[in-house]
Amino acid sequence: MVLESLVTPFKAEKHPIEMFFIGMVYSSVAVLISTQIFEDMAGIIAVFLTVMASIPLMYSTMKFEEEKDLAESGEIRLLKEHAKAISFLTFLFLGIMVSFTLWYTFLPPATAENLFSLQINTIKSINGGATAMVSVSPGALFSKILFNNIRVLLFCMLFALFYGAGSIFILTWNASVIAVAIGTLIRNHIAEYANLVGVPFVAGYMHVFSLSLARYMIHGIPEIIAYFVGGLAGGIISIAIIKRDFSSERFEKILIDTADLVVISLLILVIGALIEVFITPVLFMN
Repeated sequence: MVLESLVTPFKAEKHPIEMFFIGMVYSSVAVLISTQIFEDMAGIIAVFLTVMASIPLMYSTMKFEEEKDLAESGEIRLLKEHAKAISFLTFLFLGIMVSFTLWYTFLPPATAENLFSLQINTIKSINGGATAMVSVSPGALFSKILFNNIRVLLFCMLFALFYGAGSIFILTWNASVIAVAIGTLIRNHIAEYANLVGVPFVAGYMHVFSLSLARYMIHGIPEIIAYFVGGLAGGIISIAIIKRDFSSERFEKILIDTADLVVISLLILVIGALIEVFITPVLFMN
């Protein structure tokens, strides 16, 4: 397949930022194909096609990181090696999310709403729950958000364990939902600059876009990193089982490494939830 040959884990570790543009290519091709061929189911098909394009890289990354577990000595050094994979996978996610955001923002409203109808319904459901939590104390809100994030983390780990690179489906779906939320903010605020033309309009649009993106990414990036760390842990175990490394003494080393990854992902989720409850509302009170 053409898309899967664009990059390998080794190349991605050397140039992680390039994965942002790879993610945009994957998702943009998926949107174009789904809207032209699968119009009635375009939203979910676009997600699946993006996942299909990403799976070869995800699976190769899991194998690559499992091999590091067996080759590297010293847990700190090993975690630094894993950080390289988390870095380029995060850029991949951001590329997918920004691409979906741009498509949702610039497509004609009717087309965008048809393409992202499932995501729009998901956001309405989330907003309905959020409204019920308005009067809840910060401590209760923190517990609610953290519990939900841990549940997503658990699914990422289980999908990676049973389906190898399966965690990319949950993350791509989340990318599409976040994209619609960001795109909605952009659409709601861009009317303020509708009477401007030329450079002032472009400046106003870029301000709205960056502000809307920051509103979700300040706490969203730590959460996404945590999901990738957890997914990587599940994927490493999956590859080890496939290769029957569990029957050797080296499996103990793999278990220690994956346990460390799970603990790290949980700590990052705690930080993300704290930011979402106590920092994001202060920075974006409007």
